[in-house]
Amino acid sequence: MASKVAALLFLGLICFHVATAQIVMDCCLSVSEKRLIPKNIVSYKLQVAGSGCDISAAVFLNKKGMKLCVVPPEGNQWVQNLIRTLEKRRQRDAETQVCC
Repeated sequence: MASKVAALLFLGLICFHVATAQIVMDCCLSVSEKRLIPKNIVSYKLQVAGSGCDISAAVFLNKKGMKLCVVPPEGNQWVQNLIRTLEKRRQRDAETQVCC
């Protein structure tokens, strides 16, 4: 009987440890202020500090599949313009892919 209780406690401890483990995220560790060429960029995502990553950043994906970490869009007009360009491109591409 004692071995069953010990096994259940051990199993509960393992489940608790797995449930509290942190999820590994692919985060930018530093950012660049170097401006990017819009024709080479295919998509983006925003990284927010405190949501699993230490710093905020705009993460752009280029045609070669490389992730490029730059300063966040807040207060950086060129980043805002690049995001706007990508959104317009995405919208245009979605409109051309609408099929009957």
